[in-house]
Amino acid sequence: MHPPTWSKAGLLIALSALLIGEVGGGNGARAQAPDGRIVVEDFERYELGVPPYGWKRPHKRSRSLLELPRVLERDDDYFEIVRVDGGKRVRAYTKDETVQVVRLNGDGFRWNLRTHPRLAWEWRAVRLPAGAREDREALNDAGAALYVTFDSMDWLGRPRTIKYTYSSTLPLGTTASYGALRVLVVSSGADGYGAWQRIERDVAADYRRLFDRAPPDEPGFLMLWSDSDNTHDISDVYFDNIELLPGRD
Repeated sequence: MHPPTWSKAGLLIALSALLIGEVGGGNGARAQAPDGRIVVEDFERYELGVPPYGWKRPHKRSRSLLELPRVLERDDDYFEIVRVDGGKRVRAYTKDETVQVVRLNGDGFRWNLRTHPRLAWEWRAVRLPAGAREDREALNDAGAALYVTFDSMDWLGRPRTIKYTYSSTLPLGTTASYGALRVLVVSSGADGYGAWQRIERDVAADYRRLFDRAPPDEPGFLMLWSDSDNTHDISDVYFDNIELLPGRD
């Protein structure tokens, strides 16, 4: 059985309830590298052909996070560990659907923006949903996105969230707003795609600019996302090497 999908707004609202009860209750923080980096995930610890079971998936009915299975549930299951370009990566493939996996802050890593304001990751787009654009709700698909969600709520109880996207069509630096969600395009298919890109963002600075306020010290969770349901198309992307970086001197 394929994991249930969520509406794009409903997922964040449901997960906001988990932040209070579960943030900080995980397996502690990983040791820092000599240069101060904290590696959240490099996917090298997994076997090939399995889901990234160190992450979790939202369950729609219970509004809880479930462990990912240790085996694929069907051939086109939504996240799979593969070997590409000499390393293990996670592939996200969608066909007219929305898929996501979540890591809570405190579950294997500890993230405090005062010491590690920057976030880095790598991704590669093989195919992006044709014609998608994050600034139009009817075409709001992102073949690849990384969410940073906080337990700071707006007046409707929605968690403030930054969504970094690999846009099919919009230029770099484009922003969009959906309530407590701020979208920021950090890679663009308009510039071509197919090669690996390394992205580094100062999350604390982005939060100040996008929400016009200081961020909480600790984000609530990270989420990897891929969707192609609004355009009824296909996305095929890879993620790797998610790291927390100290501030620049």
